[in-house]
Amino acid sequence: MVLATKSVEQPQSGRDFILEGKPIDKAMCKAGILLCCVMLCLCNWTSSSILILREVEEKILSFVKTPYRGFFVDIGPTVGDADKIWTISMNTDSEEEPLVLLHGLGAGVALWVLNLDSFAKYRPVYAMDVLGFGRSSRPTFSKDPLISEKQLVKSVEEWRRKMNINRMVLLGHSMGGFIASSYALSYPERVSHLILADPWGFPEMPADLLTTKPLWQRALVNAIKPLNPLWPLRAAGPFGQWMLQKTRADIAHKFKTAVEDNTKVIPQYIHQCNVQKPSGESAFHAMMALFGWAKYPMEHRLKDLRVDIPITFIYGSESWMDSSSGETIKAHRVDSIVDIKMVDGAGHHVYADKADIFNRYVNEACELYKASATNIDVRDTTESDKEVNDGTLQTETQQITVHRDQNSEHTLSDGQHTMGLQQA
Repeated sequence: MVLATKSVEQPQSGRDFILEGKPIDKAMCKAGILLCCVMLCLCNWTSSSILILREVEEKILSFVKTPYRGFFVDIGPTVGDADKIWTISMNTDSEEEPLVLLHGLGAGVALWVLNLDSFAKYRPVYAMDVLGFGRSSRPTFSKDPLISEKQLVKSVEEWRRKMNINRMVLLGHSMGGFIASSYALSYPERVSHLILADPWGFPEMPADLLTTKPLWQRALVNAIKPLNPLWPLRAAGPFGQWMLQKTRADIAHKFKTAVEDNTKVIPQYIHQCNVQKPSGESAFHAMMALFGWAKYPMEHRLKDLRVDIPITFIYGSESWMDSSSGETIKAHRVDSIVDIKMVDGAGHHVYADKADIFNRYVNEACELYKASATNIDVRDTTESDKEVNDGTLQTETQQITVHRDQNSEHTLSDGQHTMGLQQA
């Protein structure tokens, strides 16, 4: 049997390449190479990098004075096939109940930089990149709002189980407050106190919210409704960080007292957190009715939280978030402790706008469940900028008398940080 072969002719001139008997012009070849380069650039249009995210996170956290450890917690096939949650821990040898921090939409562990030292002075502290955000895994969540909510809650529970934490004080900001509330409803035996900092997704969306708006506004809302809320950052590609610096300079300004070069590194961190696969952002999109409202508001649900779990709301007086839900929940939970704090002059990012006041409120709330044993003076007043400027507001809570900060991590020198073996 004779095998058929195809002859390949030699180039007829220096301008031609021959493939399978057909000449290809050099100009066409160059055009193809150029097209490939353009496609590669478009594939990396967002300029996202896990390495850059890690480096800028470490740069921000280098301003934390308390030694910390960073590591991945393997929570297995919780949502994806092998999910991991990036975690930092501090003062873990303390015997007090730990404080666990859940950040808001588009954030990550590094944005607690103004709070970590104060929190870790009295107890163990754990901050995680919520699944689908930051350096944690980015699985594909359900498009069903209740299922995606339960997936996020399950990821927190799997994290707790792997960390072998029996009970915790759970603090959530914005979206993190919504997740923390849902978690407390699902696993009340694991939560000793629920702290909600300007939480998202609590009030019911007004029925006439859109009908009262001009036609062009309704058309715009309907046009962008299918998109994830932070899509402009990814659409801007390599200009996303510049866009953040120009349009949200106020966010970087909040960290000027603690982070050097804050005008660059904070936007860079937020940009790198959000230009990767919008995994957790898609889960948020599934849960939201519109950006400021949830499809299943927490206001109607949290009133059923187990009666013995205290709730502390901390709102910024200048926030766009509706604080009336706190009062509604307090009115329904007449046999429970519901404390509402309003931080004068603070906005939605209350943890950064007035960090000293916020830290003091959180430290007091952490002690609330054992106040009778430690004589904690739990305030129920609004702090004001005048109190800070007059020097009448102390940076730390003087009433907290029970704290254990004798731990092995404190044997490290200031600024020396240990990182987990599973670092990315």
